Amino acid sequence: MSSIKVEQTKLNGEINIPPSKSDAQRAILCAALCSGISVIHNVGESNDVKAMLRNIQMMGATVDVLQNKIQIKGVDVLDENLTFNIGESGLRLRLLAGVLSVFEGEQTIQGEGSILNRDQSFFKEYFSQNGVEVDSENDKLPITFSGKLKGERLTVDGSQSSQYISGLLMALPLLKNDTILIVENSTSTPYIDMTLDTLASFGIEIVNENYSKYLIKGNQSYCATTYHVESDWSSASYWLVAAALSHQVRINGLNVLSKQADRAMLEALSLANCEVNFENDALNIKGDLRTAFEFDATNCPDLFPALVTLAAFCNGTSIIKGANRLSNKESNRALVLQKEFGKLGVKIELQSDEMFIHGGGELHAAEVDAHNDHRIAMCLAIAATKISGGLIINGKDAVNKSYPDFWSDLSKLSTQ
Repeated sequence: MSSIKVEQTKLNGEINIPPSKSDAQRAILCAALCSGISVIHNVGESNDVKAMLRNIQMMGATVDVLQNKIQIKGVDVLDENLTFNIGESGLRLRLLAGVLSVFEGEQTIQGEGSILNRDQSFFKEYFSQNGVEVDSENDKLPITFSGKLKGERLTVDGSQSSQYISGLLMALPLLKNDTILIVENSTSTPYIDMTLDTLASFGIEIVNENYSKYLIKGNQSYCATTYHVESDWSSASYWLVAAALSHQVRINGLNVLSKQADRAMLEALSLANCEVNFENDALNIKGDLRTAFEFDATNCPDLFPALVTLAAFCNGTSIIKGANRLSNKESNRALVLQKEFGKLGVKIELQSDEMFIHGGGELHAAEVDAHNDHRIAMCLAIAATKISGGLIINGKDAVNKSYPDFWSDLSKLSTQ
């Protein structure tokens, strides 16, 4: 297992935030469904993006990688009996499954690592009753889909993840008939906004009625376009926390009007009594007067690791709502955060859907584990910069999933 020692240090300098893998994967799959050639700028080098490019090539799309952009010629006809490997990405699984369900024939999706243990009963529950035969053992990967989704009127539960809904929103416009998609218990609606915006960029029109009903015209066509992927608010959250912990870090490249869910980090920082300034396309955070805070992360669960790091250095008990959203990630993040920050001396309690972080105490050096989770690795690294003796972090390569340059960026900012 790869490890890294992160010492206590003072971070100083500017950071350019990498592209959003979430935005990029949506755009790449949309481009694969176009008949012409799309150009996508700023896709990045994350493992997730590379894997999505491999998946659309498996579908039959042509990918040409140019300097800081890619050209994608879409798929005209999807071959049958293909096997797709989605790695450990829940997003890629759910987007691909949705799209594959509107094509005739049999397709199989397999994965690697922790995702093999995640429950995938959604597909059997909702696809099977709408024309698609779903074959999987104990509702785990691999899953084989055969047949074609009927559409017309679908009712699904959205409480587990908005990614299932995004997959259906990408797929259903390709059916010949119109579809009404009813979503009960909708969650993470900012991610739905991102999907709808990306679809609109590729010529797909969907009427959203308060995230509970979607009116989807059938027989639509994806239109080739030029698309620019936004910088990633999820990756930025760690540097925003670093700045709030009195590091002199200036964060460049973020769209403060973004539809990304994790832009809510700015709200959390304000609730923690941090000063947020945006000028000349850069964010500056001052956290000298930071305090314990309460924040609802139900619609932005990926912020939990960064929020816990912030809370650990705030006097008092911070309360973060939405912990129930954390069990089906790369790791069970609620339990992992409790365990690893416990090693540093931070007490974390889990009560129902809430996480209580008792911050403000003196954190101590330790050896910790990323649990093969990119977000856990990054949040622990930022914590380490404020701990005498630092941290040994096992599993450092987990960051390659979303932010392969994280360690080099951290090194550039470190002054010792």
